Amino acid sequence: MRKSPKVIITCAVTGSIHTPSMSPYLPITPRQIADDAVAAAEAGAAMLHLHARDPETGRPDQDPKLFAQFLPEIKARSNAILNITTGGGLGMSLDQRLAPAKWAQPEVASMNMGSLNFNIAGAGERISEFRFDWEKPYLEMTRDFILSNTFAQIERGLHELSDLGTRFEFECYDVGHLYNLAHFVDRGLAKPPFFLQCIFGILGGIGADHDNLLHMRTIADRLFGDDYYLSVLAAGRHQMPFVTSSALLGGNVRVGLEDSLYAGRGKLAASNAEQVAKIRRILEELSLEIATPDEARAMIQTKGGANVAF
Repeated sequence: MRKSPKVIITCAVTGSIHTPSMSPYLPITPRQIADDAVAAAEAGAAMLHLHARDPETGRPDQDPKLFAQFLPEIKARSNAILNITTGGGLGMSLDQRLAPAKWAQPEVASMNMGSLNFNIAGAGERISEFRFDWEKPYLEMTRDFILSNTFAQIERGLHELSDLGTRFEFECYDVGHLYNLAHFVDRGLAKPPFFLQCIFGILGGIGADHDNLLHMRTIADRLFGDDYYLSVLAAGRHQMPFVTSSALLGGNVRVGLEDSLYAGRGKLAASNAEQVAKIRRILEELSLEIATPDEARAMIQTKGGANVAF
């Protein structure tokens, strides 16, 4: 892999996994998402991975009109790379998932690299009373749910967003997803340098075992040589140990309330910025330098913040 000259911190601000009853600090409204994202950038995040939610209920929502309520403001208040999800919310159609990125034409969009069982039902087991009636069914349906990312779906997303000049955060939940990406590379549909986001600890994907991190890196080295940058995220309590390991291996890191609601054992993070500040502190104590947004742009070769549609 390409060893990162400086570590890119990505912050995933709200996501579509956690529900409002799990934490009072989860950003829901466009105002909350914008303020939390800007604070995360100020704390050291070079890239912001962004979802939207219904401001009344907190349910994941891919309506471009919601993204339009926070993307221009985040852009005006920070220099961070804005990375738009194409994963959307669980159970959404591909048209829904792609809609905000096609409207926004961002520098970076996420791209899931394979289908998988995606079980987050356990996340709600400790909640005795939910704030909104959609939350419990949304979580429980994932016992019988496949997150669909077929070859046809991936190919469509790569074509439609590449034509807009958008680069990708390739989300790989298992080793097979690396081979899926290699397939599209061989066909000329994905261009280096690749920003690989390896994901650990989702039930249905590769487990949060540090041997798996080394194995993912080994296979990525074999498939992509020095044409890729490694980044890592891990769910829940695995977040900080795994992302620190990624940085020590020469890779990059992702934190944020999408991936974990906590800032330490039993302590809810009061903001995304709290997690960003924590990983920045850890990395700087290890004498690792933090990439600025423009340094991250140069590394992954984005089209620049001035060339988006918002």
